[in-house]
Amino acid sequence: MIELITTAESASQAESLLQAGIDILYIGEDEFGLRLPTSFSREQLKELTCLAHEHGKQVRVAVNAIMHNDRIATVVPYLQFLQDIGVDSITVGDPGVLHVMKKNNITLPFIYDAQTLVTSANQINFWAKRGAAGAVLAREITYPELVEMAPQLIVPAEVLVYGATCIHQSKRPLVENYFNFVDSSEASSKERGLFISEPKNKETHYSIYEDRNGTHVFATNDINLLAELNKLHDIGLKQWKLDGIFTRGEDFVSIAKLFVQAKLALESGNWSNSIEEKLSHQLINFHPNERGLDKGFYAKDPSEIQ
Repeated sequence: MIELITTAESASQAESLLQAGIDILYIGEDEFGLRLPTSFSREQLKELTCLAHEHGKQVRVAVNAIMHNDRIATVVPYLQFLQDIGVDSITVGDPGVLHVMKKNNITLPFIYDAQTLVTSANQINFWAKRGAAGAVLAREITYPELVEMAPQLIVPAEVLVYGATCIHQSKRPLVENYFNFVDSSEASSKERGLFISEPKNKETHYSIYEDRNGTHVFATNDINLLAELNKLHDIGLKQWKLDGIFTRGEDFVSIAKLFVQAKLALESGNWSNSIEEKLSHQLINFHPNERGLDKGFYAKDPSEIQ
């Protein structure tokens, strides 16, 4: 069964996404989760969990930040809260979180999410044998590597099929440090819309912002694998993530609806080139004009990845 996982930026957008037919809402707060469109309060997380369950859908909460000493002590009450409100699963990348879960008898299903490190079936299966219900695949995996990996997996693996790709994260406030160096006071949040370019390639447009977890830098182009969904389906990778961190409001909902149509066409055996072309054309109309689209690492030759 295909599962569509989407971020949400508000309760109203979450309602629209659930009504559109997505399967799992991916939400959380910046204190414990990475690169979320919105950092929800605990009361909001409880409301969204109830909302999703009313629609017969699931909630997955991001707990995938690296937990330094200042946060590992506070993550246990947060996890207990998530368990109490009935969230369906969490994403975890820091083994320290798994340690405190076991120590405190917290039984939340967890999805292994160590970002760029999740690149082999053996690694995923290692964590599956230690309780992981699934894994989030690194964005740097090519299609030939996915073909080789998929039949070896013993748990489902999530693939980013639409949205931005983070290519660098630093705990340090790099943007703030730069503005301090040039003696300027500027905002550095994602709402500011800052980007950097390579000196020798002015066409590069790496979005950059800072938050509780440091500095985040994103690839020039966002991922769009709508045209590749049939291939992913055929090799057994059926958990598809849509990330709306830079595609906001109703446009993101409209894009999610296109992937719901694709899901239904594939599950009913009605997928065709004409359907793919129609949906791909519509997606471009909803995607932000200032952001490019490509297939990212998926379309590269494995030998090119260093």
